[in-house]
Amino acid sequence: MSTVIAFIVIFGALVFFHELGHFVFAKRAGILCREFAIGFGPKVLSFKKGETIYTIRLLPIGGFVRMAGEDPETVELKPGYRVGLTLNDGLVDKIILNNKDKYPNARIVEVEIADLDHKLVISGYAEDNPEELSTFKLSPTALIIEDGVETQIAPYNRQFGSKTLRQRTMAIFAGPMMNFILAFFVFLIIALFQGVPANDPVLGNLTDDGVAKQAGLHKGDLVESIDGAEISTWTDVVEIIRQSPNKELTFSINRDGKSLEIPVTPKEVESEDQKIGIIGVYSPVEKSPIKALTYGFEQTYFWTKEIFVMLGKLVTGQFSINMLSGPVGIYVSTDTVAKSGIFNLMRWAAILSINLGIMNLLPLPALDGGRLMFFGVEALRGKPIDRHKEGMVHFIGFALLMLLMLVVTWNDIQRFFL
Repeated sequence: MSTVIAFIVIFGALVFFHELGHFVFAKRAGILCREFAIGFGPKVLSFKKGETIYTIRLLPIGGFVRMAGEDPETVELKPGYRVGLTLNDGLVDKIILNNKDKYPNARIVEVEIADLDHKLVISGYAEDNPEELSTFKLSPTALIIEDGVETQIAPYNRQFGSKTLRQRTMAIFAGPMMNFILAFFVFLIIALFQGVPANDPVLGNLTDDGVAKQAGLHKGDLVESIDGAEISTWTDVVEIIRQSPNKELTFSINRDGKSLEIPVTPKEVESEDQKIGIIGVYSPVEKSPIKALTYGFEQTYFWTKEIFVMLGKLVTGQFSINMLSGPVGIYVSTDTVAKSGIFNLMRWAAILSINLGIMNLLPLPALDGGRLMFFGVEALRGKPIDRHKEGMVHFIGFALLMLLMLVVTWNDIQRFFL
C-alpha cells in the first residue's frame, strides 16, 4: 500500500506542476482556462472555482489544461435557433439552449445573427416582440447552458489564438520548465536535510552489515593512504575500493590525532555488468545553504545530460524497447526505490520530473515540443499554420503516442509479471 501511495503522490505531483506551468502562464496572458485536469478519461472528481473546472480523471497517464480557442468553441448559434436569454444589468448573462421551461424569466429569442467572439451580440426576434429585430449585448462572462451544464463563452481576446507568439510560446513551454524547476527544488531540499557530499577523504556513515564496520573503521576517520597510495580526495578512496573486489587493502587513517592501520577487504558486487568492490561506507556530507543551492543546479544539469545521452542512443540505433517504461515500469521502479528511504524516493521523483520535462520538449506531434515546433515555423513564415491542419497532425500524433504507451505498458507487464 505504501508503494501505491508513493506512486500516486509522485506521479500526481509531476503532472500537477507540469500543468500548473501551462495554467499560470496562460492565465497571465489572459487566456480563459476551461479545465485543469490530472489524468485522462472519465472524471473521478471535479469542482469549479472561478472560471476553471478542476478535475481528476481515471487514467493516470498525464494531464491537460483546456484553453479556450485551442479546440472549436463549444456552441455555434445558427439562424433559426430558439434560445432563452436572461439579462443582468442590461447584459445577457445566460444563454439557455434547451429545457427553457426551467428558466421562467428568460426571454425566448429566435436567433438571426450571433457573434460570441468579437461583437458579443445576439440579434433575433423575441417571442414577446416578434415583429421587431432586437439586439442583445452579451456579458463577456455569459454562460451557455445546455442540459444543465454551464459553459462560459470565450471572447476572442480570451482565446489562445488571439495572444502574441511570445505569450503562446511561454504558455506551452512553461509546462516542461516547471518540471525542471521542481527537480531543482527537490534536489535542494535533499541537500538541505541530508547534506551535500563532500570530497574530503573522511568516512561518513557506515552500514551495519558492511565490511568497513566489521573491520573496525569509524565514522569520521581521515583516510591518509590505502596500500601506500596517498589519498587526497574522497574520489581517490572510491576508485581504489571499486577496483579491488576481494583484495585486502590496508587503510592508514587518522582518528582523533592517532595514526592507525586497518586491513579491509572490499566485498565483490556486480554493477553495470562489471564486478566492483564496496565496503559499506558513505561519503562525508556537509550542510550549507549555498552548497545545497549549487548541488540543486549540479544534479539537475547532471541528470538532464544523462537523459539526453539515453536519447542519443535512439538516434544511433542503440535502442531497446526495454529502455522505455510506462506507468507499470515506473510503479515497479518506485516500489524498489521506496524501500531504500525517503531521500532516495525524492531523488527518484526529481529524476522522473526531469525526464518528463525533456520528453515533452521533443519535437513530436501532440507533445509540447511539437507545438513549439509549429510556433517556430510560424515565426519563420510570419503567419500561423492552418489550425485544422495543425490539429490533424497533433491528433494523429496523439493516437500514435497512445499506441506506443500500450506497447510499452504490455512490455512492462511481460518483463515484471509474466
